[in-house]
Amino acid sequence: MKRKLPDKFVLAVLLMGQSLHAQTAPDLTQILERLARLEAENDALRRQLSDLRRDLETRVQIQERRVDEQAQTKVESAEKFPIRMRGMLVTNLFHNSPNAGGVDVPTSASRFPGRTAAGIALRQSVIGIEYRGPETFWGGKVDGSVFMDFFEGTTELNNLPPMRMRTGHIGLRWNSRSVTVALDKPLFSPRDPSSFSYIGVSPLTGSGNLWRWQQQVRFEQRLGTETTGLRAQAALVQTTEEVGTAAAPVVALERRRPGLQGRFAFFHRLDRDRSVEVAPSFHLSNTHAGSVSVPSRLFAVDWFANPFRRVQFSGLFFAGRNVDHFGATRQGFTVRGPGLIIPVHARGGWGQLAFPLTERVTLNLFGGMHDPRNRDLLPNGLRVNRTGAANLMYRIAPNVFVTLEALQLRSTFPDTGVRKNNRYDLSLVYLF
Repeated sequence: MKRKLPDKFVLAVLLMGQSLHAQTAPDLTQILERLARLEAENDALRRQLSDLRRDLETRVQIQERRVDEQAQTKVESAEKFPIRMRGMLVTNLFHNSPNAGGVDVPTSASRFPGRTAAGIALRQSVIGIEYRGPETFWGGKVDGSVFMDFFEGTTELNNLPPMRMRTGHIGLRWNSRSVTVALDKPLFSPRDPSSFSYIGVSPLTGSGNLWRWQQQVRFEQRLGTETTGLRAQAALVQTTEEVGTAAAPVVALERRRPGLQGRFAFFHRLDRDRSVEVAPSFHLSNTHAGSVSVPSRLFAVDWFANPFRRVQFSGLFFAGRNVDHFGATRQGFTVRGPGLIIPVHARGGWGQLAFPLTERVTLNLFGGMHDPRNRDLLPNGLRVNRTGAANLMYRIAPNVFVTLEALQLRSTFPDTGVRKNNRYDLSLVYLF
């Protein structure tokens, strides 16, 4: 016999069903929203994982290429020291407008126009070797290098040997100090703008970049930590003197002179990719022209900063007198008469903004100026030399670049005014 359920129990079950039905709709909506969010997060994670996988594959390819290159370039000297070959094969396809002065790589515009010129050249290619020796006294390590190029070569204007020495060094390095004998840029001008168009001479030669390679003995003391500190450097240098300007009477010039340079680089690393460095520096020497000693004095500041990962700012400012023997406009001093020689005061410098747009593409904008004091010059002297340039560097392989550069020189003369020369260069560069 079936028992009848109490009315109160039936009523409670019905109310509970209605309550559950009322709560199911919003709960289901929340669950669906959570599932949608999780799906979106999963999609984002999948995209990030895909990007990381591509980046890792690129890095692995680069690393494998470097390992292969090291295996190919490692050789051993007769004394069993490891030696590594380094350099770059550079092909320049260039075009100069009429004021290039008849040279492939002009550093100033000529007073009077000639013919436009275009060509292709490989003579700015560079080859060199680096080596590292065993430990020596007091735990120091020996290293060295020598680099050469083919820039002198045979051109319309000269018949010099095809190969020349560019830079080299032999160094002893300890944890916090080093001593180096080198043929290198002046201590006060360690940086260059980024260009594959100007390699035989540094970019912005004659327009603020003082670069002439010099024999020197350097000492460096490093203070601070890896993130913040000071690199104090001093150098005894051997200058290479040249006649300041064509003038009469001609004076006998002592070709080599000793000099003293110093540089104090303050640096701070913000993180692995970002840093700031500012370095004041100086140069002291004397040019012997006949019986007259012409002082060469210079104060400079160079810098590098990339507070943002996609922007880099570097450059140099200098002021001094008789500084053109560092590779400028060859107006270091003027001869006004017997025993009357005047050092030319000058100021100038250069700056570059580099924008690494992607891992493969970098845009560089740079310019510079060399401005001698007009009253120190002869009447026909070059009043001011300026250069502005832009290039786009595209890395088509880990060690292969294609670059396109446009550059304009502006030289001001007292008789002809401003003369301009435009240069366009397409470069294919293989680094090894």
